[in-house]
Amino acid sequence: MMKAAYIEATGGPEAIRYGDLPKPIPGPGEVLVRIAAASLNPVDTYIRAGKVAMDLPKPFIPGCDLAGTVEAAGPKAARFRPGDRVWGSNQGLLGRQGTFAQYAAVNEDWLYPLPRGVTEADAAANALVGITAHLGLFWRANLKAGETVFVNGGSGGVGLCVVQMAKATGAKVIATAGHDAKAKLLADLGADVVLNYKTGDVVKETKKATDGKGVDVCYDTVPPTDFDRTIEMMAPRGRIVVMAGRAARPVFPNGPFYVKGLTLSGFVMFACTAEEQRACANDMNAWMASGRLKAVIGKDFPLSDAAKAHALQEENTAGSTGTLTGKIVVLPQA
Repeated sequence: MMKAAYIEATGGPEAIRYGDLPKPIPGPGEVLVRIAAASLNPVDTYIRAGKVAMDLPKPFIPGCDLAGTVEAAGPKAARFRPGDRVWGSNQGLLGRQGTFAQYAAVNEDWLYPLPRGVTEADAAANALVGITAHLGLFWRANLKAGETVFVNGGSGGVGLCVVQMAKATGAKVIATAGHDAKAKLLADLGADVVLNYKTGDVVKETKKATDGKGVDVCYDTVPPTDFDRTIEMMAPRGRIVVMAGRAARPVFPNGPFYVKGLTLSGFVMFACTAEEQRACANDMNAWMASGRLKAVIGKDFPLSDAAKAHALQEENTAGSTGTLTGKIVVLPQA
């Protein structure tokens, strides 16, 4: 048996139970991971609440991200051996059990070696948000050194990774924040220009920061609301990336968009292939090992307080309370 946080039916944070469940047995191509750290993402709360419809096993263990140590290998598992430190994401989705437990049986395709010197908590905190940031910047926007990236929602989980990855690639970064502390964090992580979207004219200041040329890539980590504003700040042949806002229905200014020769790309991380995600993880490992990709952890919880962790995440994503900066990490072995 193992300790786990789980639900029997979708609902609010109070639907989460903490108790004993059978320890999973790794199947073909899977390894059993003793989880040292898991992290919480907004999508985990949407799935738990039933806002994102997915087939869920019962009982269902939520959680996408994990880091820990391989304890056993199932049949035909060849990439990892017992004792290997690993991290990964893409669990708790599409019928797979999640990571808010002491153990998880994970297909090797969704796991990556954990570099020496990188903690399990940092790897778990960077997992989903880092892969998402990388997919948008490089798979969708094809970012190159010397280009300028505008990060709308720079102080969120994905935004913090976008800022660091863009800088690691040699791009100039303009990011938005709504509080002085979050603006300082973005500057400390390498953002060249940080704009307060509550008090400043973002379009005007972005044009000033680019000498009137506009930005090459706009990475929108929050639901898009004003494409007129976005398109106005874009350079010719710029690329716009969206990955949030399932219910968003903004007006789209078709004329200015095509006259500038822009492109608009959207994606969800969990629909990307294992190969596409592994390419992200390879770069992330190099950046985490060298200190160019740092995890920002806002709060950690023991597994027994998983419901409290979900409540805190939900009040910051749905309620926009601003009481959290960085990722929530859950420690199953604490």
